[in-house]
Amino acid sequence: MDTGLTTIDEKDIDKHRPTAQSMVTRIVVLEDSKALGSTALAGTGRRFVSTVATGGARRTREVELSRTIAAVRADDQMLSIPQHTLLFRARRGLAVALAVSDVFARGNDLESLQAKNSRAPLEGAEATEFKKLVSASAYVAAFALASYLTQTIEAEGEPPNDVAEPDFLFDTAQDALKSMVAGLDTAVAGAKDDQDMMARAKAFARIAVEGLLTRKGRFDGLGAFEDAHIRIESDDFTLNGFDVAPGQKSKPLVMTFKKPDEVVGNHIAKYQSVKLAKMLMAYDFDRQMNPFVELGGFLFTFIGDGAPGTGKTTLIQMIAGLVHGHCQVAGYPFHYPNFGVDQISSYQGKSGQNCRAFVESVLDPKAIGFGTIDDIDQVAAKRSDDRASAGQHEITGVLMDAFSGAMTVVRGNCSFGMFSNYPENVDDALRQRAGARWLVDGPQTRDDYIDIFVLLAGKNHKIPLGQHDLYAAQEIQRAVDDAYESHAKPHEDGLMRVYERFMKEKGQPKTMADIGTYLHLIKEAEPRFTGRAIKNVTDAIKMRAMDIELPDDWFATPEVFMHKAYEEKKAMIEELRGPFDMEMVMQEVNRYADSEFRYSDRADDSAVSKMVRDVRLRERAVKEIEELKAKGLWNG
Repeated sequence: MDTGLTTIDEKDIDKHRPTAQSMVTRIVVLEDSKALGSTALAGTGRRFVSTVATGGARRTREVELSRTIAAVRADDQMLSIPQHTLLFRARRGLAVALAVSDVFARGNDLESLQAKNSRAPLEGAEATEFKKLVSASAYVAAFALASYLTQTIEAEGEPPNDVAEPDFLFDTAQDALKSMVAGLDTAVAGAKDDQDMMARAKAFARIAVEGLLTRKGRFDGLGAFEDAHIRIESDDFTLNGFDVAPGQKSKPLVMTFKKPDEVVGNHIAKYQSVKLAKMLMAYDFDRQMNPFVELGGFLFTFIGDGAPGTGKTTLIQMIAGLVHGHCQVAGYPFHYPNFGVDQISSYQGKSGQNCRAFVESVLDPKAIGFGTIDDIDQVAAKRSDDRASAGQHEITGVLMDAFSGAMTVVRGNCSFGMFSNYPENVDDALRQRAGARWLVDGPQTRDDYIDIFVLLAGKNHKIPLGQHDLYAAQEIQRAVDDAYESHAKPHEDGLMRVYERFMKEKGQPKTMADIGTYLHLIKEAEPRFTGRAIKNVTDAIKMRAMDIELPDDWFATPEVFMHKAYEEKKAMIEELRGPFDMEMVMQEVNRYADSEFRYSDRADDSAVSKMVRDVRLRERAVKEIEELKAKGLWNG
């Protein structure tokens, strides 16, 4: 999508207020007859259904939304706060939708064609184009109203399942909005109380959005609006083309945060976590873009793997804590959701919906987001695994599309982390959508184990420390330099054989062609080392080129960096970056390729262990059967 942002002035909305007021007061609509009587059956909450078929008939209906809302509490002449809120949001949403349709008209030929048509009726190709754009404008207005209600109406409780989508009409923008008002009126009519009324209105808005999206393919004049980013600050309302915003207020984040000095080992993962937290804070809310996305090096997705107890949860708590702290200083909203096995549903399609809602809450361009999928191997299934549930397969599809699909847009306001004890069980295509691989192996050295024991033991003792420089091994820059240097040569046996063959044939790499040759040799040894893997390697190299330490004082107060304009932020970052070199390239190639060989070896080991176990069980069964036969107890 384009990164330009359009703001709508209040005066452009206010000029449509009289029209919006008339729509919520009284309108007449023509709609399909659904053979639904207007009188409820006493004591049932249901309406009389005629036995006469009237499916082809259409009838006029007077709609008075303000009166329908007031009737929810018929015993009180004054509107309650929820009633007033819904009525105001409906009127405001109508005015906003008309203003959005004006923006749409200015972005194509509709405005000029309207002027021509007012002077003389259009003919030929112009008339066809005019009709197409008027219908598209009507669709945009209806979508804007549905999105506005979705984002601004707050409701609690279980959503009702008997709310129907409106009888959409796309002749003009006003006709489309009238059909929406009629649908909202039907949805809230007969609500038991204020809470039920708001829940029904929220459900209507959601169903209207879904219905509009299924009809989107009917309109071929929407192209200009696909790239629109419209923001109305006073309502905290954003419209990003036809992307559906989450439309829900984030709850205060309650979790145990960890500081970097409370994480022992995992040096590269810890280092890149600290960098990621600072990268996210470079996001510009007006441009809805991050300079790190434009310059290279932004980490949109990553996967962390390691044995149980090596610190994956601690790493999540550290990243969330760092980003949350920076957001509090800057005054930015922060969304941190976790997607886990509890959100896999037995209902068809529900797991995919849950996952899509999770993704959209993180992607919300109005906030800084960090989303995690813990135990990704249990949540998302391999597509070849016929033993996995349909819900797990749905989640795999949603995540693959969200992380690197045809419609994926990386703005730089959020990042997704996948974590697993068994990454070899994750679908290959999904795993390769992780731009970075973090080996979360926990404490490794003697110094690491001393540090973590002292840290966890606390201070309620008088036992001397002994000869040890406490936490010196955790000094992040020194530790990460040592960790990166260790990847000058491969760690995994399979990759080491490829490396030794390359060094024997070519010697030390000196050119880009040498690197390409090495990558090709890796591909021959490991077929899953595909073009996407090369992209992830080059992204990691770009990130190393941006391996700059953003000064801490940039984040101490918002004015120094976080609240500066986009171009200023970009210039400040550019001043710090440097070029990458051959040493850096080889380290990143080996680091990424090591992970592929590690996953492949684990998968092979697991398959071999299963086969060995099956053979042992078979031999044991044969032996026990022979013993039973010898005793005359076998009846097989």
